[in-house]
Amino acid sequence: MDKKDFAFDKVNYILLAVGMIIVVVGFLLMTGPASTDTSFEPDIFSARRTKLAPVVCLFGFVSMIYAVVRKPKN
Repeated sequence: MDKKDFAFDKVNYILLAVGMIIVVVGFLLMTGPASTDTSFEPDIFSARRTKLAPVVCLFGFVSMIYAVVRKPKN
């Protein structure tokens, strides 16, 4: 099989892996203590969980889309 038959090259796979790592980091930023029936945790409304983490995840998904759409150079 010739390399021209593949849809992705090495750079596409690297960009895809980096995008997935960014998405995982975004989801990790969303984690934290949860509120229970008996106690309220005000950290659920922190800027890290409501603003930063979704933006990081969005950036990761956009970079993954770019990795899939990017055309390999011949």
